[in-house]
Amino acid sequence: MNLRRGKTKSLLESSIDCALLAVEIYNKPRAPFRVESFITNMVMAWTRLLQAHFNLTIGETFFYKEKNGRYKLIDGDRKAWDLKTCILNYGELSEPVKINLDFFIKLRNKIEHRTIDKEQIGMMIFGECQSLLYNFENELIKLFGKEYALNESLAYSLQFSRLRTNKQKEASKQLLSSEYREIKDFIHKYRDSLNPDVFSTQEFSIKLIQVPKIVNGNRNDLAIEFVNWNALDEDDREKFDKLTTIVKDRVVKSEVINPSRMKPGKVIEEVKNKCGISFNHVDHKYILAIFSVRPYKEFDKTQEQDPFDTNTKYCHYDEVHKDYLYQECWIEFLINNIENNRLNKDLWKKCFDDRKLLDINKFEFD
Repeated sequence: MNLRRGKTKSLLESSIDCALLAVEIYNKPRAPFRVESFITNMVMAWTRLLQAHFNLTIGETFFYKEKNGRYKLIDGDRKAWDLKTCILNYGELSEPVKINLDFFIKLRNKIEHRTIDKEQIGMMIFGECQSLLYNFENELIKLFGKEYALNESLAYSLQFSRLRTNKQKEASKQLLSSEYREIKDFIHKYRDSLNPDVFSTQEFSIKLIQVPKIVNGNRNDLAIEFVNWNALDEDDREKFDKLTTIVKDRVVKSEVINPSRMKPGKVIEEVKNKCGISFNHVDHKYILAIFSVRPYKEFDKTQEQDPFDTNTKYCHYDEVHKDYLYQECWIEFLINNIENNRLNKDLWKKCFDDRKLLDINKFEFD
């Protein structure tokens, strides 16, 4: 597609520049704020890509409006749709691609105002970062043609074989801090909440293994071959699965959906039987709210409620079934505190009515 100079081409070029800058920063080991910069620039790249598409197809109408129909203004300029709104109005992204983008929008909001070293976080989300870029180029080519592909401008980043440097070990220790734990918990619970069919796609997260290739082939062959998992047939997938088994050195992983997690009804039944008290869903809700185990809008109306914002030690949000599931240790927590009279109906009802949060760490047993 040959675009003439104008708003669409300007947006598209800006989008591509943002993506290239994101990769350039990410591949510089000594660059400060690598993770934040990569995510921020890729979010801008995606936003401007979709805005360029809207400008080409529906004109300059991708702006928020007031109730009276006039455009919403920020410092005199029209406020353009953010990425979430662009995705909603575009409506042509696959579910794994949308979920990958949603993951980074939420992660960006969690890390951009924290002063912690994000290097270890970057290692955790390398697969999702690769997919974010991979999906962007696919959509770029789909909307505007192969002549705008990024692969002519990019090379693979060299990876060191010794992954556990002293600095990384120190970063691992820092992950024990509360701010790191909060971000780690978000990443883990977001992944845990996904349908296995989405999680295993290349569009959500690309999993890479490095195996030295020693063959007597053509000396002009590329040093790296990229295999698209989604394009493989079942026979080839089985062969790669066998290969990853070898690389893992006999580590066997069994996928289990929601292992040892219980619905609230089961929690209530166990507490009633063990403690011999009247205990219902309302009582359970009060305790969950005052310990901030899961969000309740009626308890805290000041913030937008994110269903994934749970204490993952005790509770996980199940996106597939749109409900919450609880660990066995949550039942133990309730029974121990009720039997020792550290928790009772008067306390949890008063705290809920007063919108008073309790520090769960002070109620936990060794």
